[in-house]
Amino acid sequence: MAYPVLTKEPGAIETAAMIARGDMSPLEAVDAAIARIERLDAHIDAVVVCDFERACERAAQLTKAGHQSDQPLFGVPMTIKESFDIEGLPTTWGYTAHADNIAKADSRVVQLLKKAGVVFLGKTNVPPDLADWQSANPVYGRTHNPHDHERSPGGSSGGSAAAVASGMVPCEFGTDIGGSVRVPAHFCGVWGHKSSWGLISKEGHDHPLMAGRGAHDAALSIAGPLARNAADLATLLRITASIPLSERSQKLTDSKVLVLIDHPSCPTDDTVRGPMEAMASELEKAGVSVSRSSDLLPDLAKQHSDYMRMLNIGMARGAPAKDGKRASATDWFDLLDIQARNEMAWARVFGEFNFVLTPPAPVLAVPNSQTRVFDGKLSINGSDVPGAAGLCWAGVATFPNLPATVLPIGESGGLPCGMQVMGPRWSDLATIEAAEEIGRVLHS
Repeated sequence: MAYPVLTKEPGAIETAAMIARGDMSPLEAVDAAIARIERLDAHIDAVVVCDFERACERAAQLTKAGHQSDQPLFGVPMTIKESFDIEGLPTTWGYTAHADNIAKADSRVVQLLKKAGVVFLGKTNVPPDLADWQSANPVYGRTHNPHDHERSPGGSSGGSAAAVASGMVPCEFGTDIGGSVRVPAHFCGVWGHKSSWGLISKEGHDHPLMAGRGAHDAALSIAGPLARNAADLATLLRITASIPLSERSQKLTDSKVLVLIDHPSCPTDDTVRGPMEAMASELEKAGVSVSRSSDLLPDLAKQHSDYMRMLNIGMARGAPAKDGKRASATDWFDLLDIQARNEMAWARVFGEFNFVLTPPAPVLAVPNSQTRVFDGKLSINGSDVPGAAGLCWAGVATFPNLPATVLPIGESGGLPCGMQVMGPRWSDLATIEAAEEIGRVLHS
């Protein structure tokens, strides 16, 4: 099963290995990445905040210092989602009113990646409030899908995925509450990981209205990496994880997987169904135990409804909804109880299955639109479906705080199609490794 690939540029680990061997210096790696951005980004508009001068200065310092064995990504150039603070650069979240919000310190993720040897070249595009499956805003304009410029790269980490897919940078870091890492990975044909909630610190990833004041780690929302291969995802995860993670030892052929393609809250387009069905058949041929239903599953329609309620309250920080009603503290605590019970239900599922495989979204990359995807309609098998219904597959992993790794599995009409591999909470490295094994089955 093939999927469209736009670049043969090396990934993060491979780049670091080339630098360690002396095949290139950090400065040469950074210069080459800047040249790619300047060549490729004119029609994509992914890297919207450039910090090339400081990047070259940092790369020159690393070149002079020489390779450091305790820095796994020594000299590797990358960018990061605009919503992460980098000292001296703007953090606007897509709002012109916050164009002058200059970060005074690095976010925790940036600190850890710099400590690992990364050289940051700048920041990538987002939608306003990080709240769309497009990445367009009045500050930086619109990011286009590198496979089809008339389509979205996804959101809210759309600039991140577009930069990786096109080969501008080997890896990136985004955030996800409604598929914001997974959907861009799916739309752009790259790898992405939604981490277990609480695994990666989001310190320094605060709305500009909270700049410098600090904020709680929002319910449901996580930080996670994007790359062009599984090994890079795992490396980025190990560098940024707040707690140690256990490594997986079980082979895919010794695992039981549950494949879900249909969700009661939204139909699945045939362009997604086809690659998912073909993937399941290939796994069965490879000797993997594949089931397509389970009585252990929680009520997915109810889960989606509960997820959407928590998502909307959380995104609005408790402000009144469109109907004028405001959630009370009791409402919020009741939702936390419901979420806990849902997580327990999924734990029972993972008592029977090692992994659950689902689409990241019910459609492939959507056409560019002047309105938010969630405020419009999705065209699914020739019928219009409310855009917000498309969040059903994001919520499957988000509401119970589970990890989910997206890998590309195929294509339709030249557009890539991805799949998410879900596992028990804190099994992040296991879902990445399982995704890597699935990729080998499908693409070897």
